[in-house]
Amino acid sequence: MPLTERDRPWIFRTYAGHSTAAESNKLYRTNLAKGQTGLSVAFDLPTQTGYDPDHALSRGEVGKVGVPVAHLGDMRALFDGIPLEKMNTSMTINATAPWLLALYVAAADEQGADRSLLAGTTQNDLIKEYLSRGTYVFPPAPSMRLTTDVIAWTYRAMPKWNPMNVCSYHLQEAGATPVQELAFALATAIAVLDGMKASGAIPAEEFGEAVGRISFFVNAGMRFVTELCKMRAFGVLWDEITRDRYGVADAKNRRFRYGVQVNSLGLTESQAENNVYRILIEMLAVTLSRDARARAVQLPAWNEALGLPRPFDQQWSLRMQQILAYETDLLEYADIFNGSKEIEAKVEALVAEAREELARIEAMGGAVAAVESSYMKQKLVESNTRRLEQIEKGEATVVGVNRFRETEASPLTGGDGSILTVPEHVEAEAVEGLKAWRAQRDARAVEKALAELRAAAAEGRNIMEPSIVAAKAGVTTGEWGETLRAVFGEYRAPTGVGRAVRETGGDLGAVRTAVEAVSTKLGRRLKFLVGKPGLDGHSNGAEQIAVRARDCGMEVVYEGIRLTPAQIVNAALEEGVHVVGLSILSGSHLALVRDVMDRMRASGLDDVPVVVGGIIPPEDERSLKAMGVAAVYTPKNFQLTDIMADVVRLVDAGAEKAA
Repeated sequence: MPLTERDRPWIFRTYAGHSTAAESNKLYRTNLAKGQTGLSVAFDLPTQTGYDPDHALSRGEVGKVGVPVAHLGDMRALFDGIPLEKMNTSMTINATAPWLLALYVAAADEQGADRSLLAGTTQNDLIKEYLSRGTYVFPPAPSMRLTTDVIAWTYRAMPKWNPMNVCSYHLQEAGATPVQELAFALATAIAVLDGMKASGAIPAEEFGEAVGRISFFVNAGMRFVTELCKMRAFGVLWDEITRDRYGVADAKNRRFRYGVQVNSLGLTESQAENNVYRILIEMLAVTLSRDARARAVQLPAWNEALGLPRPFDQQWSLRMQQILAYETDLLEYADIFNGSKEIEAKVEALVAEAREELARIEAMGGAVAAVESSYMKQKLVESNTRRLEQIEKGEATVVGVNRFRETEASPLTGGDGSILTVPEHVEAEAVEGLKAWRAQRDARAVEKALAELRAAAAEGRNIMEPSIVAAKAGVTTGEWGETLRAVFGEYRAPTGVGRAVRETGGDLGAVRTAVEAVSTKLGRRLKFLVGKPGLDGHSNGAEQIAVRARDCGMEVVYEGIRLTPAQIVNAALEEGVHVVGLSILSGSHLALVRDVMDRMRASGLDDVPVVVGGIIPPEDERSLKAMGVAAVYTPKNFQLTDIMADVVRLVDAGAEKAA
């Protein structure tokens, strides 16, 4: 039956930010002029992990996957001409969420905005960072405390702000099944709410209102019916948890509120134009069911498996949302799936399985314990391995990748300028700008603000007000991060890559035989170092390479994410490896690989082949090979066993040459 009044559409966003604050500001203002109704800010990896552009780990990463924000001047430039009091801003920021929110508040104060009117979201989900995206900084306990600080502070000062965005998006990217996405995300929310309740920061009688500010950020993949049912299952389970566990009486505060970006993992490099259809189908899963409709939608661009999207590519995704919202009659009807036996049965099945998984996590001591024991990470690595094996074996079809590969040359992907690239000079200019910022500020005010920040962290006081004072004093992102690292320490999450070799059948037989033969020639087991240089925390590919290499009989050295080129080369030297594999998905491959290759030569490791995997344009592939890289793999190389065979051949060729 038609509604008496047409629904308002969800918030239209695009996930954007790159190069510099000024360039990103231009992009935001252009997108808003095109009908975008909210902002979704992508920060670069140094900003996300609490480093300034001049830190060693920032090398090659500045401005690559988002905008660098090192201080209040950058935040000011980022939102120049955009009235924050009237804007709904989503910030994908987690470990440094209190700091970026502090900078945002300081910039809004400069605009004369009323803090109580500021609307938007800080993602602020550290548990999923340990499991999937890798931009964590501190150990779990202080990380959860910082999340609680933001929730408690915004509850009073910024009541329209969503201080916690439980993010299952990256869980699916890391391989989560729908049941795992449901259970792991809800276990995270439970851990946060339990911590918030235990802190006593919010009076018991007001706790339901605080629960009502918690939101979710969800993924939607290609299994359309399952994904739609998953969204409805989220609503059922969240209502149940908030009512039964926390006694939230008001149904409004129990509502499952979520934003979404649809699956980027499933975007293909081969026949990339097909991604337009994938994005549309995935968007339908989060918009068609009125009772489980997303509050905000941001869509990837069709060419994100190739590199950074251009403004046109982002516009194309924005228009997809607008056409659905304004040209169709979708918003004129009540939920069109209510009463469907198929939908009800699938939702009930998902809910039942998710309850079982939640009970297992609860028995372990909750989500934090399940992170520290590596349970959840191992489950994600295992499910991602199964997913990739299904594609490799043809049991799951990916059009243009493992079936229907015959194709015409695409006019959309040819020639220079088909993707956006960040100029090499951006990093140097950011470093120079940082020096100038430090030189003009009041050093005593900075020192005083950092001392107060340090004291608040050490004494267990809420971190937000000292962070805002620090922002206004001119403290930098790296200084904020360094101060809290000194108090809380740093953390390396479990990799989830087990030690036991899996017996996966005859498909690995030939490679295992080759590994044995080459190992005999070498006089010891072929040893493969898998490294992730820089700040890129997307470890899925590295994990799967490490798992497959181990299953093929190689000895594998994999120490997880966030290593400097010096650390990787030192490990190669100390471990006596026969081949080095570098995984880089942040676009920083040229700078980081060049550094690794120079250090390999200086250390006398010229004879050790280096292979590189990532989202690497053809022209960059040529540059990497000119540096001496033996092989380059991109998303089109989905046959991991074939990659292993290549690696063995490279080592064998080197052994023959040495002999």
